[in-house]
Amino acid sequence: MREFSLPALYEVPADGNLADIVRRNAAQHPDVAVMARKVDGVWQDVTATAFLAEVYAAAKGFIAAGVRPGDRVGLMSRTRYEWTLLDFAIWCAGGVTVPVYETSSAEQVAWILADSGATACVVELDAHAASVASVRGSLPALEHVWQIEGGGGLAELVALGRDVTDGTVVERASQATADDPATIVYTSGTTGRPKGCVLTHRSFFAECGNVVERLRPLFRTGECSVLLFLPLAHVFGRLVQIAPMIAPIKLGTVPDISTLTDELASFRPTLVLGVPRVFEKVYNSARAKAQADGKGGVFDKATDTAIAYSKALDSASGPSLGLRIKHKVFDRLVYSKLRAVLGGRGEYAISGGAPLGERLGHFFRGIGFTVLEGYGLTESCAATTFNPWDRQKIGTVGQPLPGSVVRIADDGEVLLHGEHLFKEYWNNPEATAEALADGWFHTGDIGTLDEDGYLRITGRKKEIIVTAGGKNVAPAVIEDRIRAHALVAECMVIGDGRPFVGALVTLDEDFLGRWAAEHGKPAGSTAASLREDADLLAAVQSAVDDGNAAVSKAESVRKFRILSSQFTEDSGHLTPSLKLKRNVVAKDYAAEIEAIYQK
Repeated sequence: MREFSLPALYEVPADGNLADIVRRNAAQHPDVAVMARKVDGVWQDVTATAFLAEVYAAAKGFIAAGVRPGDRVGLMSRTRYEWTLLDFAIWCAGGVTVPVYETSSAEQVAWILADSGATACVVELDAHAASVASVRGSLPALEHVWQIEGGGGLAELVALGRDVTDGTVVERASQATADDPATIVYTSGTTGRPKGCVLTHRSFFAECGNVVERLRPLFRTGECSVLLFLPLAHVFGRLVQIAPMIAPIKLGTVPDISTLTDELASFRPTLVLGVPRVFEKVYNSARAKAQADGKGGVFDKATDTAIAYSKALDSASGPSLGLRIKHKVFDRLVYSKLRAVLGGRGEYAISGGAPLGERLGHFFRGIGFTVLEGYGLTESCAATTFNPWDRQKIGTVGQPLPGSVVRIADDGEVLLHGEHLFKEYWNNPEATAEALADGWFHTGDIGTLDEDGYLRITGRKKEIIVTAGGKNVAPAVIEDRIRAHALVAECMVIGDGRPFVGALVTLDEDFLGRWAAEHGKPAGSTAASLREDADLLAAVQSAVDDGNAAVSKAESVRKFRILSSQFTEDSGHLTPSLKLKRNVVAKDYAAEIEAIYQK
Protein backbone atom coordinates (compact mmCIF):
# COMPACT_ATOMS: atom_id res chain seq x y z
CA MET A 1 0.00 0.00 0.00
CA ARG A 2 1.31 3.45 -0.90
CA GLU A 3 -1.08 5.72 1.00
CA PHE A 4 -3.49 5.49 3.95
CA SER A 5 -5.65 7.92 5.87
CA LEU A 6 -8.29 7.96 8.60
CA PRO A 7 -11.11 10.49 9.08
CA ALA A 8 -10.68 13.05 11.85
CA LEU A 9 -12.37 12.32 15.18
CA TYR A 10 -11.85 15.82 16.58
CA GLU A 11 -12.76 19.15 15.02
CA VAL A 12 -10.26 21.94 15.55
CA PRO A 13 -11.99 25.04 16.95
CA ALA A 14 -12.41 27.56 14.14
CA ASP A 15 -11.38 30.60 16.17
CA GLY A 16 -9.81 29.06 19.27
CA ASN A 17 -6.35 28.71 20.71
CA LEU A 18 -4.77 26.64 23.48
CA ALA A 19 -5.55 29.26 26.13
CA ASP A 20 -9.21 28.25 25.73
CA ILE A 21 -8.51 24.84 27.29
CA VAL A 22 -7.97 26.08 30.86
CA ARG A 23 -11.03 28.38 30.67
CA ARG A 24 -13.20 25.57 29.30
CA ASN A 25 -12.02 23.10 31.96
CA ALA A 26 -12.81 25.56 34.76
CA ALA A 27 -16.27 26.20 33.30
CA GLN A 28 -17.21 22.59 32.51
CA HIS A 29 -15.22 20.61 35.09
CA PRO A 30 -14.56 23.10 37.93
CA ASP A 31 -13.90 20.52 40.65
CA VAL A 32 -12.06 17.93 38.54
CA ALA A 33 -8.35 17.56 39.35
CA VAL A 34 -6.52 18.49 36.16
CA MET A 35 -3.09 18.48 37.79
CA ALA A 36 -1.30 17.25 40.90
CA ARG A 37 1.78 18.74 42.50
CA LYS A 38 4.18 17.61 45.21
CA VAL A 39 3.89 19.66 48.44
CA ASP A 40 6.17 18.57 51.30
CA GLY A 41 6.57 15.20 49.62
CA VAL A 42 2.84 14.55 49.21
CA TRP A 43 0.81 14.67 46.00
CA GLN A 44 -1.92 17.31 46.16
CA ASP A 45 -4.65 17.69 43.54
CA VAL A 46 -5.17 20.98 41.71
CA THR A 47 -8.69 21.49 40.40
CA ALA A 48 -9.50 23.09 37.07
CA THR A 49 -10.71 26.20 38.88
CA ALA A 50 -7.57 26.54 40.99
CA PHE A 51 -5.30 25.92 38.01
CA LEU A 52 -7.04 28.63 35.96
CA ALA A 53 -6.52 31.12 38.80
CA GLU A 54 -2.79 30.37 38.95
CA VAL A 55 -2.45 30.56 35.16
CA TYR A 56 -4.20 33.94 35.09
CA ALA A 57 -2.03 35.29 37.91
CA ALA A 58 1.15 34.46 35.97
CA ALA A 59 -0.36 35.72 32.69
CA LYS A 60 -1.09 39.08 34.34
CA GLY A 61 2.58 39.32 35.27
CA PHE A 62 3.65 38.72 31.68
CA ILE A 63 1.19 41.34 30.42
CA ALA A 64 2.32 43.89 33.02
CA ALA A 65 5.96 43.25 32.08
CA GLY A 66 5.20 44.20 28.49
CA VAL A 67 4.86 40.82 26.76
CA ARG A 68 2.83 41.59 23.65
CA PRO A 69 0.75 39.32 21.41
CA GLY A 70 3.12 37.19 19.34
CA ASP A 71 6.16 37.88 21.56
CA ARG A 72 8.39 34.88 22.14
CA VAL A 73 9.05 33.84 25.74
CA GLY A 74 11.83 31.36 26.56
CA LEU A 75 11.19 28.62 29.11
CA MET A 76 14.21 26.73 30.47
CA SER A 77 13.36 24.24 33.18
CA ARG A 78 13.11 20.62 34.14
CA THR A 79 9.70 18.98 33.85
CA ARG A 80 7.66 20.31 36.75
CA TYR A 81 4.26 21.76 37.67
CA GLU A 82 5.40 25.33 36.96
CA TRP A 83 6.41 24.44 33.39
CA THR A 84 2.82 23.59 32.51
CA LEU A 85 1.50 26.57 34.47
CA LEU A 86 3.81 28.97 32.63
CA ASP A 87 3.14 27.44 29.22
CA PHE A 88 -0.57 28.18 29.53
CA ALA A 89 0.13 31.56 31.13
CA ILE A 90 2.27 32.57 28.14
CA TRP A 91 -0.58 31.61 25.80
CA CYS A 92 -3.09 33.52 27.95
CA ALA A 93 -0.86 36.58 27.65
CA GLY A 94 -0.83 36.13 23.86
CA GLY A 95 2.79 35.00 23.75
CA VAL A 96 4.62 32.15 22.02
CA THR A 97 6.52 29.64 24.18
CA VAL A 98 10.11 28.84 23.20
CA PRO A 99 11.31 25.76 25.14
CA VAL A 100 15.00 25.47 25.97
CA TYR A 101 16.44 22.16 27.21
CA GLU A 102 17.62 22.63 30.77
CA THR A 103 20.82 20.79 29.80
CA SER A 104 21.60 23.23 26.97
CA SER A 105 25.01 24.86 26.78
CA ALA A 106 25.36 28.63 26.94
CA GLU A 107 26.01 28.66 23.19
CA GLN A 108 22.78 26.75 22.53
CA VAL A 109 20.83 29.05 24.86
CA ALA A 110 22.20 32.07 23.03
CA TRP A 111 21.28 30.65 19.63
CA ILE A 112 17.69 29.72 20.55
CA LEU A 113 16.87 32.95 22.37
CA ALA A 114 18.54 35.10 19.70
CA ASP A 115 17.10 33.27 16.69
CA SER A 116 13.59 33.31 18.14
CA GLY A 117 13.91 36.95 19.20
CA ALA A 118 12.69 36.13 22.71
CA THR A 119 11.79 39.24 24.72
CA ALA A 120 11.52 37.40 28.03
CA CYS A 121 12.66 34.14 29.58
CA VAL A 122 11.81 32.07 32.63
CA VAL A 123 14.51 29.78 34.04
CA GLU A 124 14.32 27.28 36.88
CA LEU A 125 17.64 27.08 38.74
CA ASP A 126 20.66 29.26 39.48
CA ALA A 127 22.67 27.35 36.88
CA HIS A 128 20.09 28.18 34.22
CA ALA A 129 20.07 31.84 35.24
CA ALA A 130 23.87 31.92 35.06
CA SER A 131 23.79 30.38 31.59
CA VAL A 132 21.41 33.06 30.30
CA ALA A 133 23.34 35.82 32.07
CA SER A 134 26.59 34.71 30.43
CA VAL A 135 25.17 35.37 26.95
CA ARG A 136 22.80 38.23 27.69
CA GLY A 137 25.08 40.69 25.97
CA SER A 138 24.29 38.97 22.67
CA LEU A 139 20.53 39.10 23.28
CA PRO A 140 19.41 42.73 22.78
CA ALA A 141 15.73 41.76 22.52
CA LEU A 142 15.71 39.99 25.90
CA GLU A 143 14.13 42.39 28.41
CA HIS A 144 13.15 40.16 31.35
CA VAL A 145 14.44 37.01 33.07
CA TRP A 146 12.51 35.39 35.93
CA GLN A 147 13.55 32.37 37.99
CA ILE A 148 11.27 29.65 39.38
CA GLU A 149 13.54 28.67 42.27
CA GLY A 150 15.64 31.15 44.22
CA GLY A 151 15.06 34.83 44.83
CA GLY A 152 11.42 35.75 44.65
CA GLY A 153 10.51 32.81 42.42
CA LEU A 154 7.29 33.21 40.50
CA ALA A 155 5.99 35.51 43.26
CA GLU A 156 7.92 38.34 41.59
CA LEU A 157 6.17 37.69 38.28
CA VAL A 158 2.76 37.41 39.93
CA ALA A 159 3.32 40.61 41.91
CA LEU A 160 3.97 42.51 38.68
CA GLY A 161 0.45 41.74 37.49
CA ARG A 162 -1.54 42.57 40.63
CA ASP A 163 -3.21 45.56 38.92
CA VAL A 164 -4.09 43.69 35.71
CA THR A 165 -7.74 42.56 35.58
CA ASP A 166 -9.16 39.19 34.60
CA GLY A 167 -10.93 40.95 31.74
CA THR A 168 -7.60 42.07 30.32
CA VAL A 169 -6.33 38.49 30.40
CA VAL A 170 -9.49 37.18 28.73
CA GLU A 171 -9.21 39.82 26.00
CA ARG A 172 -5.51 39.09 25.43
CA ALA A 173 -6.01 35.30 25.51
CA SER A 174 -8.65 35.47 22.79
CA GLN A 175 -6.50 37.27 20.21
CA ALA A 176 -4.52 34.36 18.79
CA THR A 177 -6.21 32.28 16.08
CA ALA A 178 -5.80 28.57 15.47
CA ASP A 179 -3.23 29.29 12.75
CA ASP A 180 -1.01 31.53 14.86
CA PRO A 181 2.21 30.13 16.36
CA ALA A 182 1.80 28.50 19.77
CA THR A 183 5.42 27.48 20.22
CA ILE A 184 8.76 27.34 18.46
CA VAL A 185 10.44 24.03 19.26
CA TYR A 186 14.08 23.88 18.25
CA THR A 187 14.89 20.50 16.79
CA SER A 188 17.92 19.05 18.49
CA GLY A 189 19.39 18.09 15.13
CA THR A 190 22.14 15.55 14.54
CA THR A 191 24.09 18.04 12.41
CA GLY A 192 24.31 21.80 12.30
CA ARG A 193 22.42 24.35 14.37
CA PRO A 194 18.91 23.43 15.48
CA LYS A 195 16.00 24.75 13.41
CA GLY A 196 13.05 26.48 15.03
CA CYS A 197 9.97 24.42 14.24
CA VAL A 198 6.84 26.61 14.36
CA LEU A 199 3.84 24.68 15.70
CA THR A 200 0.50 26.44 15.66
CA HIS A 201 -2.45 26.18 18.02
CA ARG A 202 -4.13 24.19 15.23
CA SER A 203 -1.23 21.73 15.18
CA PHE A 204 -1.72 20.88 18.86
CA PHE A 205 -5.51 20.76 18.68
CA ALA A 206 -5.42 18.41 15.68
CA GLU A 207 -2.72 16.28 17.28
CA CYS A 208 -3.87 16.04 20.88
CA GLY A 209 -7.60 16.15 20.20
CA ASN A 210 -7.44 13.20 17.80
CA VAL A 211 -5.09 11.22 20.06
CA VAL A 212 -7.51 11.64 22.97
CA GLU A 213 -10.57 10.67 20.93
CA ARG A 214 -8.91 7.60 19.35
CA LEU A 215 -7.67 6.47 22.77
CA ARG A 216 -10.69 7.73 24.70
CA PRO A 217 -10.87 4.69 27.07
CA LEU A 218 -7.41 5.73 28.31
CA PHE A 219 -8.50 9.36 28.85
CA ARG A 220 -11.64 9.04 31.00
CA THR A 221 -12.27 12.27 32.92
CA GLY A 222 -12.28 11.80 36.67
CA GLU A 223 -10.81 8.29 36.43
CA CYS A 224 -7.55 8.35 34.49
CA SER A 225 -4.22 10.00 35.20
CA VAL A 226 -0.81 10.46 33.56
CA LEU A 227 2.62 10.96 35.12
CA LEU A 228 4.85 13.14 32.92
CA PHE A 229 8.60 12.62 33.21
CA LEU A 230 9.72 13.39 29.65
CA PRO A 231 11.46 16.73 29.01
CA LEU A 232 8.89 19.38 28.09
CA ALA A 233 11.39 20.99 25.74
CA HIS A 234 10.75 17.90 23.55
CA VAL A 235 7.55 17.82 21.51
CA PHE A 236 6.58 14.38 22.89
CA GLY A 237 6.59 15.89 26.37
CA ARG A 238 4.26 18.66 25.18
CA LEU A 239 1.87 16.05 23.79
CA VAL A 240 1.85 14.35 27.20
CA GLN A 241 1.11 17.73 28.79
CA ILE A 242 -1.63 19.03 26.47
CA ALA A 243 -3.58 15.84 25.69
CA PRO A 244 -4.54 15.27 29.37
CA MET A 245 -5.67 18.91 29.56
CA ILE A 246 -7.90 18.47 26.52
CA ALA A 247 -9.45 15.26 27.93
CA PRO A 248 -9.28 16.42 30.82
CA ILE A 249 -7.56 13.92 33.15
CA LYS A 250 -5.13 14.43 36.01
CA LEU A 251 -1.52 15.20 35.13
CA GLY A 252 1.46 14.86 37.47
CA THR A 253 5.07 15.82 36.70
CA VAL A 254 8.46 14.42 37.74
CA PRO A 255 11.55 16.67 37.47
CA ASP A 256 14.11 14.01 38.39
CA ILE A 257 13.85 10.75 36.48
CA SER A 258 16.11 9.01 39.02
CA THR A 259 13.11 9.05 41.39
CA LEU A 260 10.70 7.73 38.75
CA THR A 261 10.14 4.32 40.38
CA ASP A 262 9.14 5.93 43.68
CA GLU A 263 6.93 8.49 41.94
CA LEU A 264 5.15 5.82 39.92
CA ALA A 265 4.40 3.96 43.14
CA SER A 266 3.06 7.05 44.92
CA PHE A 267 1.18 8.70 42.03
CA ARG A 268 -0.13 5.41 40.56
CA PRO A 269 -0.97 6.62 37.02
CA THR A 270 -3.40 4.74 34.82
CA LEU A 271 -1.41 5.65 31.69
CA VAL A 272 2.35 5.93 31.17
CA LEU A 273 3.94 7.65 28.19
CA GLY A 274 7.67 7.20 27.71
CA VAL A 275 10.54 6.35 25.42
CA PRO A 276 11.73 2.76 24.81
CA ARG A 277 14.71 3.17 27.12
CA VAL A 278 12.33 3.52 30.09
CA PHE A 279 10.65 0.21 29.30
CA GLU A 280 13.99 -1.46 28.56
CA LYS A 281 15.23 -0.33 31.99
CA VAL A 282 12.15 -1.75 33.71
CA TYR A 283 12.70 -5.13 32.08
CA ASN A 284 16.48 -5.23 32.52
CA SER A 285 16.35 -4.10 36.15
CA ALA A 286 13.70 -6.69 36.99
CA ARG A 287 15.69 -9.46 35.32
CA ALA A 288 18.91 -8.41 37.04
CA LYS A 289 17.16 -8.36 40.43
CA ALA A 290 15.74 -11.82 39.81
CA GLN A 291 19.17 -13.13 38.92
CA ALA A 292 20.70 -11.56 42.04
CA ASP A 293 18.02 -13.27 44.15
CA GLY A 294 18.72 -16.62 42.53
CA LYS A 295 15.48 -16.54 40.56
CA GLY A 296 16.88 -15.77 37.13
CA GLY A 297 15.67 -19.06 35.67
CA VAL A 298 12.11 -18.44 36.86
CA PHE A 299 12.17 -14.91 35.43
CA ASP A 300 13.42 -16.11 32.04
CA LYS A 301 10.68 -18.77 31.89
CA ALA A 302 8.13 -16.10 32.82
CA THR A 303 9.51 -13.91 30.03
CA ASP A 304 9.21 -16.69 27.45
CA THR A 305 5.67 -17.42 28.62
CA ALA A 306 4.65 -13.75 28.41
CA ILE A 307 6.01 -13.44 24.87
CA ALA A 308 4.39 -16.70 23.75
CA TYR A 309 1.09 -15.66 25.33
CA SER A 310 1.15 -12.27 23.56
CA LYS A 311 1.94 -13.84 20.21
CA ALA A 312 -0.87 -16.34 20.69
CA LEU A 313 -3.30 -13.47 21.21
CA ASP A 314 -2.77 -12.60 17.54
CA SER A 315 -3.60 -16.12 16.36
CA ALA A 316 -7.06 -17.32 15.40
CA SER A 317 -7.18 -19.93 18.18
CA GLY A 318 -5.63 -17.76 20.91
CA PRO A 319 -3.49 -19.09 23.80
CA SER A 320 -3.80 -22.81 24.49
CA LEU A 321 -5.11 -24.10 27.82
CA GLY A 322 -1.61 -25.05 28.95
CA LEU A 323 -0.25 -21.64 28.05
CA ARG A 324 -3.10 -19.92 29.88
CA ILE A 325 -2.37 -21.96 33.02
CA LYS A 326 1.36 -21.16 32.90
CA HIS A 327 0.54 -17.51 32.30
CA LYS A 328 -1.75 -17.42 35.34
CA VAL A 329 0.95 -18.92 37.56
CA PHE A 330 3.57 -16.45 36.39
CA ASP A 331 1.11 -13.58 36.75
CA ARG A 332 1.03 -14.28 40.47
CA LEU A 333 4.77 -14.88 40.79
CA VAL A 334 6.23 -12.25 38.41
CA TYR A 335 3.89 -10.15 36.26
CA SER A 336 1.87 -8.58 39.08
CA LYS A 337 5.10 -7.38 40.71
CA LEU A 338 6.27 -5.80 37.46
CA ARG A 339 2.94 -4.02 37.04
CA ALA A 340 3.31 -2.74 40.60
CA VAL A 341 6.66 -1.18 39.65
CA LEU A 342 4.78 0.77 36.97
CA GLY A 343 2.24 2.05 39.48
CA GLY A 344 -0.10 -0.91 39.73
CA ARG A 345 -3.15 0.77 38.16
CA GLY A 346 -2.28 1.06 34.51
CA GLU A 347 -2.85 -1.41 31.71
CA TYR A 348 -1.47 0.71 28.85
CA ALA A 349 1.53 2.79 27.97
CA ILE A 350 2.45 4.77 24.87
CA SER A 351 6.01 4.62 23.59
CA GLY A 352 7.64 6.95 21.08
CA GLY A 353 10.90 8.64 20.18
CA ALA A 354 12.65 5.45 19.03
CA PRO A 355 11.75 1.86 18.06
CA LEU A 356 10.60 -0.36 20.95
CA GLY A 357 11.35 -3.74 19.42
CA GLU A 358 8.92 -6.62 18.89
CA ARG A 359 10.26 -8.81 21.70
CA LEU A 360 9.80 -6.09 24.31
CA GLY A 361 6.38 -5.24 22.88
CA HIS A 362 5.22 -8.83 23.23
CA PHE A 363 6.74 -9.12 26.71
CA PHE A 364 4.86 -6.13 28.10
CA ARG A 365 1.56 -7.10 26.50
CA GLY A 366 2.09 -10.58 27.87
CA ILE A 367 2.41 -9.31 31.45
CA GLY A 368 -0.79 -7.27 31.13
CA PHE A 369 0.77 -3.87 30.48
CA THR A 370 0.33 -3.14 26.77
CA VAL A 371 2.80 -0.66 25.28
CA LEU A 372 1.29 1.06 22.24
CA GLU A 373 4.11 2.12 19.94
CA GLY A 374 3.86 5.31 17.90
CA TYR A 375 5.97 7.42 15.58
CA GLY A 376 6.37 11.11 15.02
CA LEU A 377 8.69 14.07 14.69
CA THR A 378 8.86 17.62 15.96
CA GLU A 379 7.48 18.73 12.61
CA SER A 380 4.41 16.49 13.05
CA CYS A 381 3.70 17.83 16.55
CA ALA A 382 4.75 14.48 18.08
CA ALA A 383 2.75 11.37 17.11
CA THR A 384 1.76 11.10 13.48
CA THR A 385 0.98 7.38 13.74
CA PHE A 386 0.22 5.19 16.74
CA ASN A 387 -1.23 1.81 17.56
CA PRO A 388 -4.90 1.95 18.57
CA TRP A 389 -5.67 0.46 21.98
CA ASP A 390 -8.11 -2.04 20.49
CA ARG A 391 -6.22 -3.11 17.33
CA GLN A 392 -2.53 -3.19 18.15
CA LYS A 393 0.01 -4.62 15.70
CA ILE A 394 3.25 -5.20 17.56
CA GLY A 395 6.27 -4.42 15.40
CA THR A 396 4.55 -1.52 13.68
CA VAL A 397 4.19 2.12 14.75
CA GLY A 398 0.48 1.99 14.06
CA GLN A 399 -2.00 3.75 11.81
CA PRO A 400 -2.07 7.46 10.88
CA LEU A 401 -3.39 10.04 13.31
CA PRO A 402 -7.12 10.47 12.52
CA GLY A 403 -7.48 13.35 10.07
CA SER A 404 -4.03 12.82 8.54
CA VAL A 405 -2.49 10.95 5.61
CA VAL A 406 0.65 8.82 5.38
CA ARG A 407 2.13 8.23 1.93
CA ILE A 408 5.12 6.14 0.86
CA ALA A 409 7.08 7.83 -1.92
CA ASP A 410 8.63 5.92 -4.82
CA ASP A 411 11.98 5.84 -3.02
CA GLY A 412 10.38 4.53 0.19
CA GLU A 413 10.38 7.85 2.07
CA VAL A 414 7.49 8.45 4.48
CA LEU A 415 5.47 11.56 3.57
CA LEU A 416 2.87 13.19 5.85
CA HIS A 417 -0.12 15.46 5.34
CA GLY A 418 -2.54 16.91 7.87
CA GLU A 419 -3.52 19.77 10.16
CA HIS A 420 -1.06 18.64 12.82
CA LEU A 421 2.00 19.48 10.73
CA PHE A 422 4.26 22.41 11.53
CA LYS A 423 3.81 25.74 9.79
CA GLU A 424 7.42 26.54 8.93
CA TYR A 425 10.99 26.67 10.18
CA TRP A 426 11.47 30.02 11.92
CA ASN A 427 13.52 32.44 9.81
CA ASN A 428 14.48 29.63 7.45
CA PRO A 429 12.36 29.64 4.26
CA GLU A 430 14.87 27.52 2.34
CA ALA A 431 14.65 24.66 4.84
CA THR A 432 10.87 25.03 4.95
CA ALA A 433 10.57 24.75 1.16
CA GLU A 434 12.79 21.67 1.16
CA ALA A 435 10.80 19.88 3.87
CA LEU A 436 7.27 20.92 2.85
CA ALA A 437 6.52 20.28 -0.81
CA ASP A 438 2.94 20.65 -2.09
CA GLY A 439 1.60 20.30 1.44
CA TRP A 440 3.49 17.07 2.12
CA PHE A 441 6.16 16.86 4.80
CA HIS A 442 9.18 14.79 3.78
CA THR A 443 10.25 12.98 6.95
CA GLY A 444 13.56 11.56 5.77
CA ASP A 445 12.48 8.19 7.17
CA ILE A 446 12.07 5.03 5.12
CA GLY A 447 9.03 2.85 5.72
CA THR A 448 6.26 0.60 4.45
CA LEU A 449 2.48 0.46 4.89
CA ASP A 450 0.64 -2.85 5.20
CA GLU A 451 -2.84 -3.59 3.88
CA ASP A 452 -4.46 -2.16 7.01
CA GLY A 453 -2.47 1.08 6.95
CA TYR A 454 -0.02 0.16 9.70
CA LEU A 455 3.38 1.77 9.24
CA ARG A 456 6.79 0.17 9.74
CA ILE A 457 9.87 2.39 9.88
CA THR A 458 12.90 0.65 8.41
CA GLY A 459 15.54 3.39 8.46
CA ARG A 460 16.62 6.94 7.65
CA LYS A 461 17.39 8.04 4.09
CA LYS A 462 20.53 9.88 5.15
CA GLU A 463 21.70 7.05 7.41
CA ILE A 464 21.59 4.30 4.80
CA ILE A 465 25.01 2.64 4.65
CA VAL A 466 26.33 1.44 1.31
CA THR A 467 29.12 -1.09 1.72
CA ALA A 468 32.02 -1.48 -0.68
CA GLY A 469 30.10 -4.39 -2.19
CA GLY A 470 27.16 -2.12 -2.96
CA LYS A 471 24.84 -3.50 -0.27
CA ASN A 472 22.39 -0.98 1.23
CA VAL A 473 22.12 -1.35 5.00
CA ALA A 474 19.57 0.39 7.26
CA PRO A 475 21.42 0.59 10.59
CA ALA A 476 18.35 1.13 12.79
CA VAL A 477 17.13 -2.44 12.35
CA ILE A 478 20.32 -3.99 13.75
CA GLU A 479 21.04 -1.26 16.29
CA ASP A 480 17.65 -1.53 17.96
CA ARG A 481 18.06 -5.26 18.47
CA ILE A 482 21.60 -4.97 19.84
CA ARG A 483 20.65 -2.09 22.14
CA ALA A 484 17.89 -4.20 23.68
CA HIS A 485 20.55 -6.20 25.58
CA ALA A 486 20.89 -5.16 29.22
CA LEU A 487 24.64 -4.60 28.90
CA VAL A 488 24.41 -2.31 25.89
CA ALA A 489 23.82 1.42 26.28
CA GLU A 490 24.30 2.52 22.66
CA CYS A 491 25.27 0.92 19.39
CA MET A 492 26.30 2.57 16.14
CA VAL A 493 26.53 0.46 13.01
CA ILE A 494 29.23 1.49 10.51
CA GLY A 495 30.42 0.31 7.12
CA ASP A 496 29.87 3.02 4.51
CA GLY A 497 32.30 2.24 1.70
CA ARG A 498 33.82 -0.57 3.77
CA PRO A 499 34.08 -4.28 2.95
CA PHE A 500 31.65 -5.33 5.71
CA VAL A 501 29.40 -3.96 8.45
CA GLY A 502 30.84 -3.24 11.88
CA ALA A 503 29.62 -1.62 15.09
CA LEU A 504 30.75 0.58 17.97
CA VAL A 505 29.18 -0.42 21.31
CA THR A 506 29.00 1.40 24.63
CA LEU A 507 28.06 -0.30 27.89
CA ASP A 508 25.27 0.49 30.34
CA GLU A 509 27.17 1.65 33.42
CA ASP A 510 24.26 0.86 35.76
CA PHE A 511 24.18 -2.77 34.65
CA LEU A 512 27.92 -3.33 34.12
CA GLY A 513 28.78 -3.35 37.84
CA ARG A 514 26.16 -5.98 38.56
CA TRP A 515 27.28 -8.10 35.59
CA ALA A 516 30.93 -7.84 36.69
CA ALA A 517 30.12 -8.99 40.23
CA GLU A 518 28.09 -11.94 38.95
CA HIS A 519 30.95 -13.01 36.67
CA GLY A 520 33.75 -12.76 39.22
CA LYS A 521 35.38 -9.61 37.86
CA PRO A 522 37.35 -7.28 40.18
CA ALA A 523 35.37 -4.77 42.22
CA GLY A 524 35.23 -1.39 40.56
CA SER A 525 35.63 -2.82 37.06
CA THR A 526 34.83 -0.35 34.28
CA ALA A 527 34.19 -0.52 30.57
CA ALA A 528 37.79 0.56 30.02
CA SER A 529 39.21 -2.26 32.15
CA LEU A 530 36.89 -4.95 30.78
CA ARG A 531 36.57 -4.05 27.10
CA GLU A 532 38.89 -6.88 26.05
CA ASP A 533 37.57 -9.37 28.64
CA ALA A 534 36.57 -12.64 26.99
CA ASP A 535 33.38 -13.06 29.04
CA LEU A 536 32.24 -9.52 28.29
CA LEU A 537 33.03 -9.88 24.61
CA ALA A 538 30.99 -13.09 24.54
CA ALA A 539 28.05 -11.36 26.22
CA VAL A 540 28.10 -8.49 23.75
CA GLN A 541 28.55 -10.96 20.90
CA SER A 542 25.27 -12.57 21.94
CA ALA A 543 23.60 -9.17 21.59
CA VAL A 544 25.18 -8.74 18.15
CA ASP A 545 24.04 -12.22 17.16
CA ASP A 546 20.49 -11.28 18.11
CA GLY A 547 20.76 -8.16 15.97
CA ASN A 548 22.16 -10.11 13.05
CA ALA A 549 19.21 -12.51 13.22
CA ALA A 550 16.98 -9.68 11.95
CA VAL A 551 18.95 -9.05 8.74
CA SER A 552 20.62 -10.80 5.83
CA LYS A 553 24.19 -12.09 6.03
CA ALA A 554 25.45 -9.18 3.92
CA GLU A 555 23.86 -6.70 6.34
CA SER A 556 25.04 -8.39 9.54
CA VAL A 557 27.68 -7.01 11.90
CA ARG A 558 30.94 -8.92 11.39
CA LYS A 559 33.10 -7.16 13.97
CA PHE A 560 32.51 -4.73 16.83
CA ARG A 561 34.50 -2.66 19.29
CA ILE A 562 33.48 -1.94 22.89
CA LEU A 563 34.27 1.67 23.77
CA SER A 564 35.70 2.82 27.09
CA SER A 565 33.36 5.80 27.41
CA GLN A 566 29.68 6.59 26.90
CA PHE A 567 27.87 8.46 24.16
CA THR A 568 26.23 11.32 26.08
CA GLU A 569 24.77 14.72 25.43
CA ASP A 570 27.64 16.29 27.41
CA SER A 571 30.21 14.49 25.28
CA GLY A 572 28.53 15.87 22.18
CA HIS A 573 27.58 12.45 20.79
CA LEU A 574 23.85 12.55 21.58
CA THR A 575 21.20 15.17 20.93
CA PRO A 576 18.98 16.25 23.87
CA SER A 577 16.40 13.76 22.58
CA LEU A 578 19.10 11.04 22.79
CA LYS A 579 19.63 10.53 19.06
CA LEU A 580 23.11 9.65 17.85
CA LYS A 581 25.17 12.37 16.18
CA ARG A 582 26.68 9.88 13.78
CA ASN A 583 29.08 12.26 12.10
CA VAL A 584 30.51 13.36 15.46
CA VAL A 585 30.88 9.77 16.69
CA ALA A 586 32.57 8.78 13.42
CA LYS A 587 35.03 11.66 13.74
CA ASP A 588 35.83 11.23 17.43
CA TYR A 589 36.20 7.45 17.21
CA ALA A 590 37.93 7.27 13.84
CA ALA A 591 40.79 5.25 15.33
CA GLU A 592 38.40 2.68 16.81
CA ILE A 593 36.64 2.38 13.45
CA GLU A 594 39.94 1.87 11.65
CA ALA A 595 40.82 -0.86 14.16
CA ILE A 596 37.70 -2.78 13.12
CA TYR A 597 38.84 -2.86 9.50
CA GLN A 598 42.52 -3.59 10.07
CA LYS A 599 43.46 -6.98 8.66
